[in-house]
Amino acid sequence: MEMQKQPIPRKAFKLSPEGVAYVKNELVRYEQKQSAIIRSLYRAQDENGGWVSPEVIAELSNVMDIPAAQIEEVATFYTMFNKQPVGKYHIQVCCTLTCGMLGGRELTDSMMKEAGCSRTGEMSKDGLFTFSKVECLGSCDTAPMLQVNRDPYIEGLNEQKGIELVRSLRAKAGK
Repeated sequence: MEMQKQPIPRKAFKLSPEGVAYVKNELVRYEQKQSAIIRSLYRAQDENGGWVSPEVIAELSNVMDIPAAQIEEVATFYTMFNKQPVGKYHIQVCCTLTCGMLGGRELTDSMMKEAGCSRTGEMSKDGLFTFSKVECLGSCDTAPMLQVNRDPYIEGLNEQKGIELVRSLRAKAGK
């Protein structure tokens, strides 16, 4: 039986006044305004609950006076921009060669089970967690490792430490 994809809820998006000021400041830092797209996407993604919706693209296009297609090209090319809503804690586990061989996939599976996620990219029912398996995060000597949102890396993990991390994040969120 094929699972039907739930429609993504849409809401109007406007950058905050501070967000608009940030983007405008980025625009004057560079000779070409397209160079400001990545930093502006980060800001807009943060203001939009961790993902880049079509409304975010439209808003940035308007504020930056850059065609929406150019902004969307950047947003869809780079993996650090989420194309769907994510949980409060977006946990990105490295599963490339070294991390994979040292348990990255098993780490992901046990953390997802603890968080209540049945597959990567899915948000937990409580809205706290989304997991992604990502390519090299650049810390092979401390594998396996992961990143929560854009916070510093958490290295030298095993399944038990991963489960403890999920529990501590849930406690931090008060759930």
